[in-house]
Amino acid sequence: MTAALELACTQSGQGEPVIMLHGLYGSGNNWRGIARALENDYRVLRPDLRNHGQSPHDPDMDYRSMAADVVALMDASGIDRASLIGHSMGGKVAMALALMHPERLERLVVVDIAPVTYDHSQEHGGIIRALQAIDLASVKSREDADRQLEERITTPMVRQFLLTNLQRQGDGWSWRIPLDILADQLPVIQSWPSALANSWAGPACFLYGGNSSYVNQAGIAEARQRFPNAQFDCIEGVGHWVHAEAPAAFIDRIQHFQGNHHG
Repeated sequence: MTAALELACTQSGQGEPVIMLHGLYGSGNNWRGIARALENDYRVLRPDLRNHGQSPHDPDMDYRSMAADVVALMDASGIDRASLIGHSMGGKVAMALALMHPERLERLVVVDIAPVTYDHSQEHGGIIRALQAIDLASVKSREDADRQLEERITTPMVRQFLLTNLQRQGDGWSWRIPLDILADQLPVIQSWPSALANSWAGPACFLYGGNSSYVNQAGIAEARQRFPNAQFDCIEGVGHWVHAEAPAAFIDRIQHFQGNHHG
């Protein structure tokens, strides 16, 4: 466990606090559209997790350390209890926080992930290698980078998402995420800390995509053990990026769940 880092964070709206945690290669910006729908009723915080967005870099990506960063953010923001919404890696951070600091959590929404160890090392290893393979010295524009990436990553939506991490620096371009750290920590990011064997009985909702392979029966069984009061809700016809692929259905379910467990 490393010391908590001070996360970069965007806040909007007012009311009961909702903290939205993004997935691997993402940033708080991923939640912009969803936040807009919530900020009339809630104070929405969209942090960049460590090694992502504008937040500091650290060689340790253990979920307990990442949860401690979010608790430090709550302390710094004067938030005693909050609702957490986390996608993928962010969902694991949210679950870790619930199990480590149950008193800080109002409600939990976990998007397309379960408290289990995954093996997507080929996929993610491939993504990181594809980003590392871009010859930044020859990149004159985002389109240049997109063309270089196209050989290895064929889906335009995925490329656009990954290229949000490319930033202009002076005359050149650089990655704002530490690709070497992410590559090194992939086994940790894919795993689930076995030490977190307790459970949290608060209101929880697991939302997942019908076309995604991330949440299966084994994952649901594990989630039920850790979160005995969880409900499971499949949004048909969408993949892993539930909130990006079906924003209206996603917002509808979030508002319904938040409203049902209000106060």
